Amino acid sequence: MADQSEVEAVLVGLVGAAVYPAGVLAPSVLGRVVRVYRGWPVGAALDRDLAAGHVNITVFPDASGQVATTRWPDGYEVPVVAVPTVTVGVAGETVTIGGDVAPGQVVGLLVDNVAVVHRTVAGDTADCVVAVLAAYLREVRIVTVSGSTLVVPGAGAVLARVVADQTAVRQTRRQRQNFRVTCWCPDPLTRDAAAGVVDGVLSVRSFVGLPDGLSGRLRFVSSTVFDQTQDAALYRRDLVYSVEYATTVVQVLPSMIFGDATLAPEGAGVVQSLLG
Repeated sequence: MADQSEVEAVLVGLVGAAVYPAGVLAPSVLGRVVRVYRGWPVGAALDRDLAAGHVNITVFPDASGQVATTRWPDGYEVPVVAVPTVTVGVAGETVTIGGDVAPGQVVGLLVDNVAVVHRTVAGDTADCVVAVLAAYLREVRIVTVSGSTLVVPGAGAVLARVVADQTAVRQTRRQRQNFRVTCWCPDPLTRDAAAGVVDGVLSVRSFVGLPDGLSGRLRFVSSTVFDQTQDAALYRRDLVYSVEYATTVVQVLPSMIFGDATLAPEGAGVVQSLLG
């Protein structure tokens, strides 16, 4: 589910990538050391950074809190359809397994009314999948195995399929929340440059992608400059952006592999169910 902390982390990631476009091992676009992080800075650490000429950019939830923007209850949706990466090929009595044997897929064989399936787990290989399916089939049939290929001698009808688990998401509520992106800088010129980088990367976006696969609506709210007389070494500018995002629950749904299968000669009607 998308949470306030995840929204903050996304904003930190966007700002950090803009400040260090070539990575953190390369110089920042400001020509100074820049620390980008969630939360409010610790006073002593900030003072040391400012004295050394470093910049801090923080992302913190604004004190204005959240506003509920739920419009209607939603059912479960599949934001991205998972496509199986395991491949199966059938040539007469021979079945060959290939592709990327990633977890969360179901490989199945239907051989003359006998169905066998294997759910892939971490560490599985094509040879492993074939070995497991062959072991199930050997309870009722003769099966030979060679690497990622198995043969069922005398099989009249062989059907092979692969399906993948689907991740479904349901929005339980929506909320709009302001986030304060603050540039803590040692001089006015650096402050202006840092704020320009932050505003540049956020203002061009209408939406930000969130870890649950949905997007949050991003909008500019305000900008405030603080030149605090009590600390001559601190030059600060706050940029406030609102993000409207959903709180979601996620459920993994298994896919049906053999719902119905029939055998029909070309040009004829259905003559036999393979699931009988």
